[in-house]
Amino acid sequence: MTQQMEYTMNGGWKDIIKVMVLTMAVIAMAGQAWAQSMQPPTPFAPMLSLSLRKAIEIGVENNYDLILSRERIEEARGIAFTRLGAMLPNLSGETNQTKRKVFQGQFGGQDALSDRRTIYDLRGRLTQTIFNLSLIQQWRSGKTGVEAADLEAEVTRRDTISTIALLYFEAIRAEATIVAREANVKLNKELWTMAKGRKAAGAATGLDVIRARVQYQSERQRLLEAVIERNRARLNLIRVMGLPNDIKLVFTDALVLVDLPPQTSEEAISIAMENRVELKAQDRRNVEIQLRLAAIKGERIPSLDLRGDYGLIGEQFDRRFSSYTFGAYLSIPLFDGGQREGRIQESNSQLRQQHIRTRNLIQQVALDARDALLTLETSREQVLVSQETLALAMKELELSQKAFAIGTITHLEIINAQASLAESRDQAIEALFNFNAARVSIARSQGRMELLYQEEIITAKFSPLGF
Repeated sequence: MTQQMEYTMNGGWKDIIKVMVLTMAVIAMAGQAWAQSMQPPTPFAPMLSLSLRKAIEIGVENNYDLILSRERIEEARGIAFTRLGAMLPNLSGETNQTKRKVFQGQFGGQDALSDRRTIYDLRGRLTQTIFNLSLIQQWRSGKTGVEAADLEAEVTRRDTISTIALLYFEAIRAEATIVAREANVKLNKELWTMAKGRKAAGAATGLDVIRARVQYQSERQRLLEAVIERNRARLNLIRVMGLPNDIKLVFTDALVLVDLPPQTSEEAISIAMENRVELKAQDRRNVEIQLRLAAIKGERIPSLDLRGDYGLIGEQFDRRFSSYTFGAYLSIPLFDGGQREGRIQESNSQLRQQHIRTRNLIQQVALDARDALLTLETSREQVLVSQETLALAMKELELSQKAFAIGTITHLEIINAQASLAESRDQAIEALFNFNAARVSIARSQGRMELLYQEEIITAKFSPLGF
């Protein structure tokens, strides 16, 4: 009886301890859950579905180079307005109180000084330029500078669109490369598993298994390299679009084969000469330098101003008398130490430099148009060849797998077939990227960025992965 009671008591204490431990654990878990609920939720990175058109629209609004170009337009407008203000009426007013005591000479050996007098003067002054050829030419130069800045901002906008489009295609290429590398890894893993099974059945050697494993690890390494390139391509695109670095991008467009209307080199060059904004901007810069030179030369011409003032003056603040001055002033430049001639020489040199830039730009525009057209034609052929090569590589691997299954070829031959397929996939992706990059080049070289948006001209979507 005593032993039974001791056992019951011992068992009861154990149950109590278990209940206490369980209760404390529940309280701790509840406290941890409450603490987690009080913490702010972990922010999720925003996700953006991005087409090429949308990427360009966002970049045009947020790109820092474009924002700076718009500010340069405002700067040029400020300069033009300042030069206009130099020809408009200049009105000012002033009031002063002066104390005067002047020397009046010597009389009988004594210095004569006037009594100290207090003068109150309230006066308004007006200056109006009637004719000043230099100021007129400076104002015209400022207006032309605004036009040039506006055109150069358009050049920056088109360059930005080209950059965004190219980076967009690079990002798509990186995504396609990852898919291709993942397919290669999967295939090599299957070949490695097959080699191990054949070795267990006595149909392959340990060397075959090692070769398969080496190829599998090599493809995994290439996959990791592709991930690095994908991340870099995304960040470059995000940067040029002016978006936060943590945003997630989902691309809705693909590398495509596009049927553009055929052109000759002469037609491409003619279109480029007509549409390239750089040529128009350069022309405005030439005119601006010419007007600046004319403004300096205009300093040799006499200028005519009207100047006048009207005021109230007197020795007592409450008892003053009106007075005024009004007149026309003719200024005739005679000699300034040769400074004007030096500035004329400087402007002449700047004008010749602009003419050199113009000739170079014309040649560059023609070269860009011709090169873009040739590159587009060649890259199209590359896509077609890569299609055929990829199809042959897939057929080679299929036949190699069948031959390997019946033991007519070695494992080394099937690895070679798989490597050929992997290389063909990479070449197909690169060929499609080169073609789309050439699309960007020809659109930019001809000043027709709308060529990037004409979805109706897409004739085929070719999978560079072969499945």
